[in-house]
Order: sequence, then structure tokens, then C-alpha cells
Amino acid sequence: MKKALIIFVRKPELGKVKTRLAVSVGNEKAVAIYKELLQHTYEISRSVSVLKFVYYANTIEENDMWSAEGFIKKLQSAAGLGGKMKDAFAAQVNEGYEKVVIIGSDCFQLTTAIIQQAFELLNRHEVVIGPAKDGGYYLLGMKKLHGFIFENKNWSTETVFTDTVHELKKHNVSFATLPILTDVDTEEDWLLSKK
Repeated sequence: MKKALIIFVRKPELGKVKTRLAVSVGNEKAVAIYKELLQHTYEISRSVSVLKFVYYANTIEENDMWSAEGFIKKLQSAAGLGGKMKDAFAAQVNEGYEKVVIIGSDCFQLTTAIIQQAFELLNRHEVVIGPAKDGGYYLLGMKKLHGFIFENKNWSTETVFTDTVHELKKHNVSFATLPILTDVDTEEDWLLSKK
């Protein structure tokens, strides 16, 4: 069975990453924290035995950690966040992948074991979702594209997870949830996730 892990990343540039975090810690510290998050995401994903697709927000970096073997570099589409995720899922499903999981690079509490658990849960469910404490989610997995998941959402708000669950129930799509983790958006999130 073909399995793919999609990882959404940004280039760690001053003023372009972790802007909410930068309000309290400054741009330089925010970039340093994001670099730590990127390194963590790389470490936990590299030992997952599936093909990994790294989707860059703006431009693909030639020589970075994601140049390692087992990672394939791609560019996110020009759509909004929901559209970017939908397009990335569609690309991998259309290439014949039967289990596709997407993660971002904002969750310091995410582990290799949780990513592997997500793929295992897709043996028994159509969708797997990892809820974040802020009301969004840090992971989403599917066996086929359920486009409605990415439509009509107020992204980056506290209702994204509950709205998604509501729609999955409405469409009679079986789903499983993973442990609640903290996405790093604020200094408090960062301190909590380091504990």
C-alpha cells in the first residue's frame, strides 16, 4: 500500500514566520524558534517509513535539511490554507497513494509514534485527525480526498477542529482522533511544549 507524508514548511525568514510569536519575543527569536521546530519536524518524520513530500510555502530551497534522501520537494499552490492542503492531498492521491497524512512544522510535541499511529488508524477509518489545543489540528490523514474538509472554514480560529468533526459526521465519514497537542503560536505555547 502506497503511503505518503506531506509536510508543510516555510523558509525561516525574519518577519515571515511565527508572526504572532514575534509580537512577544521579537523577529529574531521567532525565527530561531521556527528553526528548532523545523529541525524537530525533520527528526520525527525521517524515520517514518513512507515517502515524504515537503511542500514549501513560496520557493523551494535547494540545499537544506529536506535535501536528505527520502524527501521530495514540492511547492504549495497559490490558494488559501484550505486550498493549499486540498491541492497537496489531491496531488498525492492522484499519484496513487492510498494513505496520505499531512502535518505542519509548528508542533514540538508531535512524535514519530503519533505519525505512525495516524497511518495505522487509517486501516480502520477513512480519516484521522490530530486536534490542537488552539482549536485547529496538527495532523490530518485520509485514504481518499474528502474535499469538503477544506472548504468553508475559518482557518486559524478555535472552531476549525469542531467544524471539521461536525462535517465528517454529517457526511458519515468514519474518523479517529489522536491526542490533543499544542501548536506553537505564542511564547506561552513554546514554553508549554518544551516541558
